[in-house]
Amino acid sequence: MDLAYICEWEKWPKSTHCPSVPLACTWSCRNLIAFTTDLRSDDQDLTRVIHILDTEHPWDVHSICSGHSEAVTCLEWDQSGSRLLSADADGQIKCWSMADHLANSWESPVGSLVEGDPIVALSWLHNGVKLALHVEKSGASSFGEKFSRVKFSPSLTLFGGKPMEGWIAVTVSGLVTVSLLKPSGQVLTSTESLCRLRGRVALADIAFTGGGNIVVATADGSSASPVQFYKVCVSVVNEKCRIDTEILPSLFMRCTTDLNRRDRLPAITHLKFLARDMSEQVCPPGHPVVLLCASSQTSSVVECWSLRKEGLPVNNIFQQLSPAVGDKQPTILKWRILSATNDLDRVSAVALPKLPISLTNTDLKVASDTQFYPGLGLALAFHDGSVHIVHRLSLQTMAIFYSSAAPRSVDEPAIKRPRTTGPAVHFKAMQLSWTSLALVGIDNHGRLSMLRISPSMGHSLDAGLALRHLLFLLEYCMVTGYDWWDILLHVQPSMVQSLVEKLHEEYTRQKAELQQVLSTRILAMKASLCKLSPCAVTRVCEYHAKLFLIAASSTLKSLLRPHVLNTPDKSPGDRLTEVCAKITDVDIDKVMINLKTEEFVLDMNTLQALQQLLQWVGDFVLYLLASLPNQGSPLRPGHSFLRDGASLGVLRELMVVIRIWGLLKPSCLPVYTATSDTQDSMSLLFRLLTKLWICCRDEGPTSEPDEALVDECCLLPSQLLIPSLDWLPVSDGLVSRLQPKQPLRLHFGKPPALPGSATSLQLDGLISRLGLC
Repeated sequence: MDLAYICEWEKWPKSTHCPSVPLACTWSCRNLIAFTTDLRSDDQDLTRVIHILDTEHPWDVHSICSGHSEAVTCLEWDQSGSRLLSADADGQIKCWSMADHLANSWESPVGSLVEGDPIVALSWLHNGVKLALHVEKSGASSFGEKFSRVKFSPSLTLFGGKPMEGWIAVTVSGLVTVSLLKPSGQVLTSTESLCRLRGRVALADIAFTGGGNIVVATADGSSASPVQFYKVCVSVVNEKCRIDTEILPSLFMRCTTDLNRRDRLPAITHLKFLARDMSEQVCPPGHPVVLLCASSQTSSVVECWSLRKEGLPVNNIFQQLSPAVGDKQPTILKWRILSATNDLDRVSAVALPKLPISLTNTDLKVASDTQFYPGLGLALAFHDGSVHIVHRLSLQTMAIFYSSAAPRSVDEPAIKRPRTTGPAVHFKAMQLSWTSLALVGIDNHGRLSMLRISPSMGHSLDAGLALRHLLFLLEYCMVTGYDWWDILLHVQPSMVQSLVEKLHEEYTRQKAELQQVLSTRILAMKASLCKLSPCAVTRVCEYHAKLFLIAASSTLKSLLRPHVLNTPDKSPGDRLTEVCAKITDVDIDKVMINLKTEEFVLDMNTLQALQQLLQWVGDFVLYLLASLPNQGSPLRPGHSFLRDGASLGVLRELMVVIRIWGLLKPSCLPVYTATSDTQDSMSLLFRLLTKLWICCRDEGPTSEPDEALVDECCLLPSQLLIPSLDWLPVSDGLVSRLQPKQPLRLHFGKPPALPGSATSLQLDGLISRLGLC
């Protein structure tokens, strides 16, 4: 592990951001991080603030005045990463959602309240979507073999089996509250006691079983008390939410049964399920695995327990009285300890992996044999400032990070280590990324630290094997739709070419339907990879241009409406594609007359609002055709477009649409600077574009264009003014500028003056040479 960057608050004259107590932090699948602070003014008034930031631009933080009157105790992202739950010590729960899909605009339209009862655990209800990751099949050709859908029931379903959205929370007085979001926007809320004899709940966690049930674990904070478990079932009866609870077997931590250690570890400080969603593929036979930590002021012990079904021996007398009993042995649920640590420094925070690696011993052995380590470890932060990655079942140390303290031997007992004179900087809250390749921590000074976790965990891996593991995780993100920023932290410039080629090769092996679904995702992934290498600058430009072209095509085609509502199966956009593919005439008007122009009628104001987008399409076509004489140079942006029949076909379709809309409102047409007033620029460009498209379609991407076509394109600069294009958005992110062992120090709300990476410098030079901006 090594530190990538630190981001801290600047000191303000009249207010200060200080760490909230308790401190909540959560990491979404979109690589958005939410955490809490208290904004303290000069008169000591506290404002509870929720901060949301993108890991690529951590300084650009968006702060929300949460409106919570008490400290925020829990934060929880939903599975899409677009909604956030917050709960406080007064029992108030708020549901935050993005306004207009913007990460810097949030609103809280709904929520629930258990007045005066602090929330200690919070979770979204499970929607039944779960994938299993098969490391041993990483060489398979089909994504379906590598990442299979797990049979998993939602916590609650609507008519037709659609999962019902909502959340579940546990309060400090032993209540469980469930809120359901109806499709109409109404919220159904119900509250029930976990058991008849209610007691104080200091710690709690929530997990889900494959059968649709919910498991809740609670502890009162004392190691002398048992850790209680409950099964919770949620249903809707007569338009009302109903909660049924059932007591499961409880356990005492093993360290409390040791007379020598019972009094030294008086408190249970951490209680976590190792897996939030427990299916038979994850925790056979679908029972929970829980992590417990007992602590004193100076030390901690961590234990891992599993709930299992065990056979109950039956006396021979009962077997003789009832032979059926002897045929089928009765079973009971019983907690068994899997592993425990020796005395450690006091644990300050715990972070669990989200990668769906199975917890069975067989699958863990497969992962070990394949040397695939991401997802096998969980993170423990200690009060001495260190962070340990330990195996999620055996609890053996896999990696260590030291912040301010000097490195120490792993085997050195904690009790023999000298104590520091003051409190060391340590993490109060931590979260692992969704591929377990990065770790974020908020320390006791309110600073945010981003750590890289090596995929090899310190083991020496063959370069090909390391590349294959990164490729496997990129494929997982492509299939799930998760952001892959944390994977890019470990991609070296020398890996980029191989990763892009292998990613494309695996993509082309999939079925055509799946390729269509993943088409934009793989382009974005290739672009982000190529940004890391100075040798792939032009490819970054082209991938971004293709993404923009796909977005423009989808937007313009979505505006088309059938003239008659009860039309056949094909939409106007599909008919446009079919007609343009069938009719290869170079005359744009002859292609246009084969379409139903009434399907292209739009409001005049809408057409005028589209002018800039139509201008980009027209300029892009002109730029590509003008660059055809130089098409032998792969260093020039647009090189791959000239051999991509599919992209040329999309541009041809859009030119036809623009021609039709120009007849309705001429002012929406692209504007060209021509040397002749009588020249029809649209017809000229369409004729040349069609010839190039036919050449690529008939002869393939390796074909060379006709010499007559090249000669015509050579004349374009003398007929039309060639536009300049911005090929790439402003690149002000971190990932291409991070250097190993050289962490960046950043400040919230203050854009840094980052040193330019080799890629960005080469891109600037290329653009200036080509006159593209």
